Amino acid sequence: MSVSDSLRYADLAGEYRSDRGSVVDEFYVPALSVSRSYDRAVGYFTSSVLAVIGAGVDEFVRRGGVMRIIASPYLLPEDVAEIEAGYELRSVLEKAAIRDLERAIEDSRAARGLGKLGNLVAEGRLDFKLAYVTSGNRVGMYHEKIGVFRDDRDLVAFKGSANETLSGLIGNFESIEVFRSWDERGRERALRISRHFDDLWADRTTTLRVIPFTDAAKKIVERSHQMAAELGDSELVDYNGAPVTITSESKVGILTIPAELQVREYQKQAVGRWFAMSGRGILRMATGTGKTLTALSAGAQVAKMLHKTGEPLLTVVVAPYQHLVDQWAKDIEWFGVSPVRAYESTASWFGRASHLLDSLALGTSQGGVVITTNKTFGDTAFQNILSRYSGRLLLIADEAHNLGAKHISSKLPENAEFRLGLSATPERWFDDEGTAALTDYFGDVVFEMGIGEAIKAGALCRYTYTPVIVELDAEETELYVEITEKIARIFAAQQGSERADEDSALGALLRKRSNLLGHARAKLPALRKEIEKRRGDWHQLLYCAEGRHPLSYEAGAPEEPAQIDQALDLVGNQLQMPAARYTAETKRVERRQVLERFANNKLQVVASMRCLDEGVDVPAARTAYLLASSTNPRQFIQRRGRVLRQSPGKSVADIVDFIVVPPEDVAEMRDNTERGMVARELARVTEFAHLAENEAETLDILRPLRIRYGLLDI
Repeated sequence: MSVSDSLRYADLAGEYRSDRGSVVDEFYVPALSVSRSYDRAVGYFTSSVLAVIGAGVDEFVRRGGVMRIIASPYLLPEDVAEIEAGYELRSVLEKAAIRDLERAIEDSRAARGLGKLGNLVAEGRLDFKLAYVTSGNRVGMYHEKIGVFRDDRDLVAFKGSANETLSGLIGNFESIEVFRSWDERGRERALRISRHFDDLWADRTTTLRVIPFTDAAKKIVERSHQMAAELGDSELVDYNGAPVTITSESKVGILTIPAELQVREYQKQAVGRWFAMSGRGILRMATGTGKTLTALSAGAQVAKMLHKTGEPLLTVVVAPYQHLVDQWAKDIEWFGVSPVRAYESTASWFGRASHLLDSLALGTSQGGVVITTNKTFGDTAFQNILSRYSGRLLLIADEAHNLGAKHISSKLPENAEFRLGLSATPERWFDDEGTAALTDYFGDVVFEMGIGEAIKAGALCRYTYTPVIVELDAEETELYVEITEKIARIFAAQQGSERADEDSALGALLRKRSNLLGHARAKLPALRKEIEKRRGDWHQLLYCAEGRHPLSYEAGAPEEPAQIDQALDLVGNQLQMPAARYTAETKRVERRQVLERFANNKLQVVASMRCLDEGVDVPAARTAYLLASSTNPRQFIQRRGRVLRQSPGKSVADIVDFIVVPPEDVAEMRDNTERGMVARELARVTEFAHLAENEAETLDILRPLRIRYGLLDI
């Protein structure tokens, strides 16, 4: 053995830390390139790490090196559930490990890395084993991190914080201690770590189980080896499929404002004000004014700024629903980036997101975007992967008001240097604490553009507004009084400090009262009259109340059909107008088809509940019927905005709003309750009427009500 082939002369230090140099370049590559064997026991091992230590691996393979790897597979929540349900432990662990390898070879860099091991596996010179901690039917992960390099005479053992992943080796701050067998001070530790690994490999470690995995992995490694050969050394592609070179100048993944995009002056002003607040703040912009494009323009400017200094940027977009994630993805692709869409099963996105973080750490990408739903964002898997990232981070929150809820506001990443909240109505309804949590995290509102300004600027179209007054029946009136009195008692007891969260008593009562108003039985006959006036018109939206009438839940009460079912029966069957529903239960493919048919004059009416409230683009809509009479400003502002979007041939929209009031002759309702109910309805009506083309006509319709209840001041 020559001196150049010896660990003893590889100039290895006793400690490596990320702040003092490169663990990869100064330790892994030189040690691997002169070794005859490499043993590694680690929490996580990914084949993509071989793209980093590639030179050392190539030499190691050429020299006929032997490798043994012990690792824990990454278990998804569904894997843990299977184990707890009694599924065979070994089969679940193997399935998880195979999934990791399958996902890895979706990336050409990882396929090359795994392919480098193909000859070793084929010749029996590489073995994988899986380690786990077990107690009953509960499984824990093996997180120890030790390794041993050997040449023909000496060994070098090490232990420390780094996992065998790209982010573990170069993306995070890591440290390892190195013990050399020829150094008297480290000899005992080096030999002890070597014995520990041998005990692990032989499954002799108490509380730990180690099982073979090479046979299960063999087919995947062989397939990777073939793929690597087909790709060749000259072709390296990024996650978007474009050829790249691993240099700090790569622009892969950077958001770029499209040349054909005409950014409006107010959008430029919004971005400028956000930058003036050091990249933090909330944009309060009316629905339809282009919040998405404004946010992506801001993200593009941040990415451009960081690229000049060679710093990558990860952008995370959080949106309420899956269809909004898909909508964002189209705009992000227009800005030149293929985003990772994180929703549904973790297995469908976790690998791509992990590889994106690895590529940012490696430098093959200077940026990347992950879009996720509120639900997935709050889940453990997404939080875990986000916690791995220590670089520059931009968080964009679409409909940011949703993130003020207790269960999710605590999960917003504190390491996000840039924070941008988007909402037409950032204030949370009956939740001052949640509103404060939003501004504490994102910052104050830095730019505002209301509907009135947007109409004047030509960003939204003009509209007419028609309030239709309907009365509660006697049963509904009695229930309304009962609910309102309970709400008043909570406010009195809590002195107004009660939060209206979904799981609070106040929140439940407010929803029940809103649901009662939304389901008022007199609305369906009134709706028929209004739709008959527009029977020949296309592009009509119908907003229905969720669930069923609250009185149908009462003991012994007959079950009433859902309002949306009654409305579709009225429109589709009785009036013979082409109609379809668009709800949370509608599959995503069907949703797209519904919107396409609506835009192409194949559907006259689309009936929805909450699903069209936030963010969905339906610019062709010309008429909106608001059956669900929520007093929450956010809901009626969102619904108005849906129908005000600009569209070719559309100059004026029509909004028909069903206003619920108590019957004139009812005696059971107390004066204050009755007056308060009408006042809440009139507040919304006044807001709508103020900017309508027919404001004077609308106020005339409501004047008798104002006089009856002494509400002329509203």
